[in-house]
Amino acid sequence: MNHMNQSQNQSPTPSILEYEPEASFYNELFSGKGRVRQPMRVLGDALGEMGSPELLRRQQAAERALLRMGITFQVYGDEGQGERVFPFDLIPRVITSEEWDQVERGLKQRITALNLFVADIYDEKKIIKDGIIPDSVVYSSSGYLQPCEGLKPPHGIWCHVSGSDLVRDGKGDFFVLEDNLRCPSGVSYVMANRLVMKRTFPEVFARMQVRPISDYPEMLLNTLRSISPHTQGTPNTVVLTPGIYNSAYFEHAFLAHQTGAELVEGRDLVVSDGYVCMKTTRGLKRVDVIYRRINDDYLDPQMFHPDSVLGVAGLMDVFKEGRVAIANMPGTGVADDKVVYAYVPDMIKYYLDQDPILPNVPTYLCSREDEKAYVLDHLHELVVKEADGAGGYGMLIGPASTKAEQDKFAELIKANPRGYIAQPTLALSTAPILTKEGLLDGRHLDLRPFVLYGDDIKVLPGGLSRVAMRKGSLVVNSSQGGGSKDTWVLCEEGGVA
Repeated sequence: MNHMNQSQNQSPTPSILEYEPEASFYNELFSGKGRVRQPMRVLGDALGEMGSPELLRRQQAAERALLRMGITFQVYGDEGQGERVFPFDLIPRVITSEEWDQVERGLKQRITALNLFVADIYDEKKIIKDGIIPDSVVYSSSGYLQPCEGLKPPHGIWCHVSGSDLVRDGKGDFFVLEDNLRCPSGVSYVMANRLVMKRTFPEVFARMQVRPISDYPEMLLNTLRSISPHTQGTPNTVVLTPGIYNSAYFEHAFLAHQTGAELVEGRDLVVSDGYVCMKTTRGLKRVDVIYRRINDDYLDPQMFHPDSVLGVAGLMDVFKEGRVAIANMPGTGVADDKVVYAYVPDMIKYYLDQDPILPNVPTYLCSREDEKAYVLDHLHELVVKEADGAGGYGMLIGPASTKAEQDKFAELIKANPRGYIAQPTLALSTAPILTKEGLLDGRHLDLRPFVLYGDDIKVLPGGLSRVAMRKGSLVVNSSQGGGSKDTWVLCEEGGVA
């Protein structure tokens, strides 16, 4: 039975497409009960034709495939439980070509301004001198590293790999929720999700026109090679990992394998004769580019954290001599600070003389007395976040909080106003997931696209769609029960995935 005549089905099993989205949230697949949005009709027809039993079978097959691939993660503070399989939902998220065009232009604009900001504050500090952002905001950020003052990365690029998190509001408009410019993770899940979806939904891929993502490893490698300080021969690139106990170790190994780079730990590298070298069975081999996946203040115990055993002693001296490149540069974490985030629209105007294509979520800074007073009076309706928090921790979701929790955050804010920001509780968009009963049900989600900045700026079509698998939850982080979806960006002229 096809989608057009399902409404006449008299069997006791209802069509999976009879799902009715919640009216108070923008649903990205459905415009109303049983009404799939026009650009997604091919997907809707396929879901209707397969029905619940077949979709459940394919969901289970996808989960088994991900398990065999080792798609797992470790929750910090819960090491005794071992690694967990990353939750995955079979129903893809679909973004139209027109919608993606705005996202792509907005991300390119944003990373251009953020890179200029990071370069500026570690050099001439014009944006501070001109009064656009207070020096107290910059220098009080935990991501600001004073030893990075005066550093000159190749081509002036500090932020080679970034992953700003986006959300959609009740109208379906995109907003930037936060920026990630240190070691943004998740692209390995994007690649794995796509591989699994092509195996479990082959007929849908044959009918849908989805932009490819399979060239990301090549794009990443070309970005890394473009910053090599040595122009002769093929640059030797390594991925620097903290080791197997890091929660993102799977991704480090995955990216090293996919790009052909060596996966190394700090103990595998040494400074010799003015160069960073990798220890091999045939002796030392010069390293030209380091894609670092460890915190920047652990990179070099001689320049940053003196007790670090994860980095390479003397690495930054080699960098200063122009003999090795680092992606991302240490010091970029200042742009991840949620107080600094509030000034990004001003940065775009200051450096580019443009209005933001992708707006920020409205943000209250508790370091401002009037805004702090408002936040303290409205804790029950706001989302409060730590300025340098991550992983969905250190948050208060006002409408879901108790009076005791609100009182606790009020004291935290009063004790450290600079350490907290607040935002209104957005009516985040939803997309349907396949429940264990084989039905569709809406869940809130965000999107982390990945942006590469080398010879030019490239945005991977789609990105990591993180889903709050718990009904009604706004927290999408995997450490708190979140999962992921494959993200399909449609193209107007066809293509392969």
